[in-house]
Amino acid sequence: MTKNLVFCESCRDDVSYIVTSVSMNGTIKGTLYQYIGKEVRCADCGALVYIPEINDFNLKALYDEYRTANGIISLEHILALPEKYAIGKRPLSRLLGWGEQTFSRYCDGDMPTKQYSEVLSKIYDDPKYYSEILESGKAGLQSISAYDKSRKAVDALLNLASDTSNKSKISCAVRYLLNQCEDITPLALQKALYYIQGFYSAFYNIFIFPEDCESWVHGPVYRDIYFRYRDYHFDPISSCEEFDSNTLTTQEKAIYDSVIKYLCCYSGKVLERFTHNETPWISARGNLPVSAPSERIITKESIHEYFSAVKTKYNMVTPNDIRSYAQEMFLGL
Repeated sequence: MTKNLVFCESCRDDVSYIVTSVSMNGTIKGTLYQYIGKEVRCADCGALVYIPEINDFNLKALYDEYRTANGIISLEHILALPEKYAIGKRPLSRLLGWGEQTFSRYCDGDMPTKQYSEVLSKIYDDPKYYSEILESGKAGLQSISAYDKSRKAVDALLNLASDTSNKSKISCAVRYLLNQCEDITPLALQKALYYIQGFYSAFYNIFIFPEDCESWVHGPVYRDIYFRYRDYHFDPISSCEEFDSNTLTTQEKAIYDSVIKYLCCYSGKVLERFTHNETPWISARGNLPVSAPSERIITKESIHEYFSAVKTKYNMVTPNDIRSYAQEMFLGL
C-alpha cells in the first residue's frame, strides 16, 4: 500500500492516494483475460484516480497474462537474451534471418508471433541451440568481434552446464533412473522425478531437488531435464554411462527404488493421468484451459503438503509403502 499526492477529479484537489492489488479483466483479440493489476483511489473520497505509471503496469500485466495463456515468451526473457549471449539486438535479428529491427521491436514490447516466440524461447532455454545458430549465421554478423564476444559468452554457459550437469541431485536421479529402467520415455522420466521429489519431502521433510517444476499440459515438468531429452519425443531414452549407486544415500536409494518399482511400471501417459488428479498440478494450473501452455511453478510447499497428506492417509512407514498409493491411483483411472 502506497500513499502520495495526485489530482482527484472528485475532490478537485491534490490528494493522497492508495494503491491496492485487485483482480482485473481485459480483452485482447476478442478474448477476455483475468489478471492481477493495481487500482488507485483517492484516500479522501475513494474515487478512482489516474496515474500513468500504474496504467502502464496494468497494461503490462494484461499482456503478460496473454503471453502466459498463449505460450508467448515473456518480455523479461526477451530482454535477457542480449546480455545472456553478449549479442546486440540488430546482430541477433540478423543471426535469426529476421528484419534488422524485429528483435528491437520485441524488446520495446511488440508481441512476437507464435513461431518467432518459440524460437526465442528455445534460444533462452538452450545455449546449445543458440550456439548452433551463431555458427550457422556468423557470416551475417558483419563483425568478427561481435561473433567472438558472443562465442565466448555461449561457451561459458555450455561449460558451466557441462560442469554441473553430472553433479546435481536431479542429474544423479536421472542417471540412476536411466540405468534402472529399460524403456523410460521423457514423459515418464519427468513424472518419476516429480514423485521422487514429493515422496522424499514427505518421508524426510526436506526437498531432494532445489529445482522447481512447472505445470505443463502433460503434467509436472523440470524444464532443464525436458530440453536435455526432448529429442527422444515419445521414444525410450537410451541408457547413459554406468552409475555408481554407492554415491547415493540410503534415504535417496530407498525413494528412488520405490518410485521405480511401484510407479515407473506404468507408462508415461498413465503417470500423466495420475498427476492430473493430484492437487499440486491442479492448483498450479488454476483456471487455465486444459490445452493451454503454462510456465506456472508447482510450488514446493504444495508438493510437500500433498505428499505428506498421502503418507498419512496410507499409513506409510517406509518408502516401500508407496505401492498402496500407486495401486489405488491406477485403479481409480
